[in-house]
Amino acid sequence: MGTGMNAFIKFNKGLMLMPSQWRIWLMLLVGANMIWPVFFLGRLEAQVALGTMMVSMMLMTALTHFFGFTRLLGLGHIFWFPMIYFFWARLGRIPADNFFGVWLRAVMILNAVSLMIDVADVVRYITGDRLETIKGP
Repeated sequence: MGTGMNAFIKFNKGLMLMPSQWRIWLMLLVGANMIWPVFFLGRLEAQVALGTMMVSMMLMTALTHFFGFTRLLGLGHIFWFPMIYFFWARLGRIPADNFFGVWLRAVMILNAVSLMIDVADVVRYITGDRLETIKGP
């Protein structure tokens, strides 16, 4: 197997070895960013969410390859900053009285909370906490 596939496998094994509360959190993020957007594929916001999540997963796989399953993986969501801003700028045109409007606001909140965790993790990595967070992948 190539190194890219090995990194992909290691990244996914790391996700599955995380404590259950973190796996539940990850399922919420995957649902909000990859599953629910499929129901709204005709909307630009859903396409942006789905595409951004795919790019994030590729970036996290690359980070796993180069740095291991470390806190630096929080950097994988860096593209969520402009995505949340893009969604926020469009909120005035998207009412919250339908499922699409509710989804858009929910994904913004979930991703913003995730980014707070990610920023803390990346800062911890930069300040010296560079050990792999999951043993064994």
